[in-house]
Order: sequence, then C-alpha cells, then structure tokens
Amino acid sequence: MTHFTWLDYSIFFIYLIASVLVGVLFVKEQRTIKDYFLAGQSMASVVVAISVLAALFSGITYLAAPSEVYSNGIAFMLIGLSFFVATPITNLVFLPFFYNSRFYTAYQYLEERFSVQVRVLASSLFIIRVLVWLALATYAPALALEQVTGLPLWVTILSTGVLTTCYTTLGGMKAVIWTDVMQFFVLFGGQIVIVLMALSHIPGGVSGVYEISRDGGKLALNLSWDPTVRVTLWGLLIGGVFYNLIQMATDQVSVQRYLTATSLKTAQRSLWIKLACVLPVIAVFYLTGLVLYAFYQTEGDPLKSGLITKPDQILPFFVINELPIGIPGLLIAAIYAASMSTISAGLNSLTSITMVDLYQRLWQKAVVQEPQQLDFARRLTFGYGVLVILLAFVVEKFGTLLEASASIFGLLGGPLLGLFFLGMLSRRANAVGAALGWFLGLAVLLPIYFSTKISFLWFTMIGCLTTMTAGWLLSFLLPAPQPAQLKDLVWHARMPQKK
Repeated sequence: MTHFTWLDYSIFFIYLIASVLVGVLFVKEQRTIKDYFLAGQSMASVVVAISVLAALFSGITYLAAPSEVYSNGIAFMLIGLSFFVATPITNLVFLPFFYNSRFYTAYQYLEERFSVQVRVLASSLFIIRVLVWLALATYAPALALEQVTGLPLWVTILSTGVLTTCYTTLGGMKAVIWTDVMQFFVLFGGQIVIVLMALSHIPGGVSGVYEISRDGGKLALNLSWDPTVRVTLWGLLIGGVFYNLIQMATDQVSVQRYLTATSLKTAQRSLWIKLACVLPVIAVFYLTGLVLYAFYQTEGDPLKSGLITKPDQILPFFVINELPIGIPGLLIAAIYAASMSTISAGLNSLTSITMVDLYQRLWQKAVVQEPQQLDFARRLTFGYGVLVILLAFVVEKFGTLLEASASIFGLLGGPLLGLFFLGMLSRRANAVGAALGWFLGLAVLLPIYFSTKISFLWFTMIGCLTTMTAGWLLSFLLPAPQPAQLKDLVWHARMPQKK
C-alpha cells in the first residue's frame, strides 16, 4: 500500500525549495548576456563534466532506463560503450571549432562555414526538437508524482513548468549548472539505495537476480544485423555512436555547457572526466531495472496486476511502496528536480539560440545595451517555459519515454549531425549542397519512420550519412569555397589552437 507520509511530503517540498533557491542565488550575477548564457565562462572542468553528465541522464533516464530493462531486457545498457567513440570525436573534432570567443551557440559555426540560411535552418531544427524533448522532461516527473499522490498529470505538469521557468528566467546558465550538480548526486545515490533495498528482499541476492533475469530472458543479446529488430548489439554500438554525437556534439544544451568552461583545455578535460564516469552511471541506471524485475517476479508484478498502467511507472512505484519513510520524499523530489534542471538547461539554450542565431542575426538593427538584452532574454525564457508546459500535455502519446526521446533525436538530429560533419570534414562542400543534403536526409528518414519497421537506433546514422553523402555530391553543382573562406573552419585547414 502506498505510503507517502507527512515526513515524505516535508522532505519533498524542502528539497524542491532548495533546488529553486540554488537557481535564485545567481540572479545578481547576471549582468551581461555572456553571464546569462555562458556563466561568464568561469566554470571548472569537474563542474562542467557533472553538468554534461546530468544533461545526458536526466529525470527521463531515471524513469526510462529501469523501465526499458524491466520490459525488454538489459541489452540497451550496452549503448554506454558507444561513448568511447563519441567522446573522442566530440573532443578532438568538434570542440576546437566551437570554443571560439565569437561563439555563443553551436550554429554560429554553420554560418561561418556555409551561410546564414544554413545557420537559421539548424537553429530552427534545434528549437523544434528541444521543445518536444523538454515536453518529455516535464511529463516524466508528472508521471512519477501521479503514482505517488494520485494528483492529475495536469497539476504536476503545471507546477514543474512554473517553478522551473521562474528560476531559469532569473538565474541564467550558472543556476542551471549548479542545480545540475546537486540533482546528479542525489539521483545517483538514490539509485544505489533502491538497488540495495531491493536486493535485500530477493532470495539469493545478486545470484538470485541473475537466475530470475536469465530465466525471464532479460539477459538476452540479439546479434542480428537485421535493422528491423528493435535492439541489437550492432544497433547499440554503431547507431549509438551517432545518437550520442547528437547530444554531445551538435546539441546546444551540451555545447553551451562546454562554452562555460574557462578554456578549451578545461572543456576538453571535462569530457574526459565525464567519460570516466559514464559507464558506472549507466550500469547503475540500467541494472536498477534488472533488480526491480527480479524483485517483482518474487513479490508479484504490479504491471500485470494492474497496480500500474505503464512500465515507466515501475521505479516510482517501488520507491513509494518499499522504501523506508522519508526516503520516498527525497527520491521523488529528486526525480522532479532533476527534470527541472533538464528543463532549465533547455530553456536557457532555446533562449540563446533564438536571441543570438535568429533575433540578433536577422532582426535587430540597432545596438542594444546589456540591460535591455538581459530583459529580452528573460522574456524569451518565460515564453518558452509556457510553450513547454502546453506541449507536455500531449507528449504522453509518443510511446515510452526512452523510445520517444531516441526517435525525436534521430529524426531531427541525424541530418543536423550530417551538416556539421559535412562542414568540418569536407573542403568541397558548399552552402547549397549542405542545405539540399539536409532536405534529402530528412526526406529519407520520414518514410522510414512512418512506413517501415526499422529500429529507432538506426535513424540518426541514416539521416547523418544521407545528408553527408548527398550534400557532398550536390556541392559539385556550384564552385568550391575559396581556401581563405575555410581557414579554421575545416579539419584539414584548421590552424593549431593557441594556448
């Protein structure tokens, strides 16, 4: 029987208030646009690493990873191995181009390499994709709290969106990063508590989990090359590299965190630190699902009995029904607050993209003073917060959290990743070829998504490679860029970085 006591409620509300206060603490430090969007480029490598890690493993992952294992098995955990390819590529190929004193966004590079039209196209795609992603991040804690309190989803969606929008509007990027750090440690520690508590009730402990999971087919790994199989080893390793590159190398939510570092070396060091941490974090997140599966095979499956209606509810159901008084309040608040930090990062990035890549580049004609720019940035943040809240009311129709998130990233992120690779690796590519290549990449992906059974794990790779190939070939329709135009913008022509 559900037990969310007065102590749980007290801890829950105190923790949420603390999360908001961390954001509000940095209001007075927001004096310039650089402070608001890049935290004054003052962040240390360890802090940036934890913040990037928190961006990858948000409240969505906290709910979706155990749900995936509970329903489909442990195989998806192997996507963590793809970080060992994606991280060096991000660090050595992408970061030297992004860490530029002129850049506030990743897409400023695309204008310098191709044209303002390509930059606007990429920025617009980012806005669409992140709006949907943030709607998912808003929906995730609402799902958790519905299981805890019985409150309708609309109540928790509104409270999540309103609280997050308020402190993000005020505190800027520094508030985003420090709330990330706090949420990460609570979430990771919470997963360990859940695993240990569940193991104590499973006959045989770890060996019992292994035997129950093996007998239930949860340890199976499909080695097929068939792209229509939902999860295979090759889809995870190959498709996973492209999927993680979207998040790490082309997503303003991550790139903006890199740009808060004190230097390029600090930013690169932060990614190596994150790589060292990523496997144990992934292991804990996904193995939690395996332990919960074994626990409920012993205690009775709440999904089959109708106590919960979706696999994504399995972790909050365990937290509320099995953990000692006080701990549920902290962990449910952590899920809630982790999603808040994810939403705040996304809102800040959406504002930076809209203001720097669209408004300042296309419409602002006169010089505007810093106070006026800050006021406009805050109004944009507030507006995006309202829009995310509205979208969160329809996002539950997209399927499970994990698959919905991956599909959105693949469809819109794959061709975008192809644009960056095309610009950085090809000296022959030009703006016309890049734009046409992107359209073809999306044109190929849409019928695959709607009319075939190809796994979502392959969407990103297909979109990226199609865009790169088509963009390179179509670039021959017009003359190649002059060598002077490519200085510091193409891998082969890039000058050594000054230390």
